[in-house]
Amino acid sequence: MSVVGHAPPPFFKRGPAPLVRLLFFVSLSLVLLVADLRFRTLEWVRLAVATAAWPLQRATGMPIDAASDFGAYLARQSTLLKESEEFHRRQLETANLLLRQRHLEQENIRLRALLDMRARQPVEGRIAEILYATRDPFSRRVIIDKGSQHGISAGQAVVDDVGVIGQVVRVFPLTSEVLLLTDKDQAIPVEVQRNGLRAILAGAGAGTMELRFQAANTEVQVGDILVTSGLDGVYLPGLPVAKVVKVDRDSTHSFARITCVPLAGVERNGLALVLSRRAAMPPQPDDLENADDPAAQGTRTKRKAR
Repeated sequence: MSVVGHAPPPFFKRGPAPLVRLLFFVSLSLVLLVADLRFRTLEWVRLAVATAAWPLQRATGMPIDAASDFGAYLARQSTLLKESEEFHRRQLETANLLLRQRHLEQENIRLRALLDMRARQPVEGRIAEILYATRDPFSRRVIIDKGSQHGISAGQAVVDDVGVIGQVVRVFPLTSEVLLLTDKDQAIPVEVQRNGLRAILAGAGAGTMELRFQAANTEVQVGDILVTSGLDGVYLPGLPVAKVVKVDRDSTHSFARITCVPLAGVERNGLALVLSRRAAMPPQPDDLENADDPAAQGTRTKRKAR
């Protein structure tokens, strides 16, 4: 209700009309654009705003940068792990040939003049991963991820890129149990690489081995390398096994006490190579010719009787 002579006050306080505001701000924008383009009058304002907004910009970009760096790190780590595993696999695949090379070289020197020397047969292998060690603290056994489903059988030799690790003693469908060289129940026929002396190497526990039943004056020295002799029909001849680290020659005892340490990573490596069984050597031509000769058979029978 209005008083006589006075207009009622407006309900909302109104300013300039919207069209007037639009024209004002458009004109101001055009003036600022022309002034900045011609005279660079807003350069200091732009620099000040950029400087003030830089910490905020870095703070907002840090999560994205961190996620990108973390993804790149994981990618590089995965690539390096794959390359390392592939390199180790290739190294194990050629371990059979590398381990026997030195032995074959020495054998070729001794047997170069023998034309009827039997050629050594190549033996294939299967790479296996060591899953875990058994819970028995008094034994040295490990479990590998290959079993009867992968062609593994009891008695196969297990090596790495340096030498012999042990022997498969128990086989399951998907896993197998390997008896390590350092176990007290393990024994392996070996020979001294320097002079060809044959002996039996047995596990002594605690990462060591013993060369048993050797006379006090035996020709074994500290530093000698022991390799498999192959007489047991399980291990290939010439595979590095252990190194002599201590020789105790006590005159009060009949045998010398010879302590050795394995050359291979018996209790360190995560991958191993399971060698297939040795195939029987083919009969020699002389044996085939004498197979039907009764006189030759009688001669062999007499030799066996002697």
